[in-house]
Amino acid sequence: MCGRAKLPDDVSEIKLDLKIDWDEIGYYAPRWNAAPTSNLPVVVSANGKRTLTLMRWSLIPSWADDIKIGYSTFNARAEAVDTRPTFRAAWKAGRRCLVVADGYYEWRKVDKQPFAVALGNRGPMIFAGLWDVWRDSDGQPLRSFTIITTQSNALLRPLHERMPVLLGADRWAAWLGETAATEADLKAMLTPYPSEAMTFWPVDRRIGNVRNDSPDLFAPRGEANPAGTASG
Repeated sequence: MCGRAKLPDDVSEIKLDLKIDWDEIGYYAPRWNAAPTSNLPVVVSANGKRTLTLMRWSLIPSWADDIKIGYSTFNARAEAVDTRPTFRAAWKAGRRCLVVADGYYEWRKVDKQPFAVALGNRGPMIFAGLWDVWRDSDGQPLRSFTIITTQSNALLRPLHERMPVLLGADRWAAWLGETAATEADLKAMLTPYPSEAMTFWPVDRRIGNVRNDSPDLFAPRGEANPAGTASG
């Protein structure tokens, strides 16, 4: 699963890599312990034009009566993303997005030790997501998203049986609907990222408190060589 994320220190280079046409974020502040209901940078596309914007993490479907449904929808299982009522409408409507981060955190089940997970080259992590628009009683819109998860690769399996779906640059256009892709093509993208391209390391247990948000939280702590760690 993915319930905490580390946001990039700067999105300038990411905007170039993602070929962003329009930036709605304005002032951007990095985060080292972003949790569900936080606003995260997300890429959407319309008419072939990509927009970088901020959305609330934890999807609230358009038909929901109450915003509270979003407290448990920060992840969507790839196996049920097209059938579970909470996510089905967004999937059928093609409301797919790219969620921008450069790391996330996972807790090892046996001892609840937290670990930071990143790409081996420490580059940006681009997660597959779905988004939707919900309106409150006054008709005010709220855009929110979920991160799709799949089975963990061999590297991360000692930490958790699930991991977020990471998309390489060759899949961004199809996922955003800019190039043709069947539903089967899209579902085929929701697979584990290669173990050899990822790494993880232990971090301070203070990451468990959402009020803590500082650069040192992403730094290695404790175990020098945790079992299962990949090379960088």
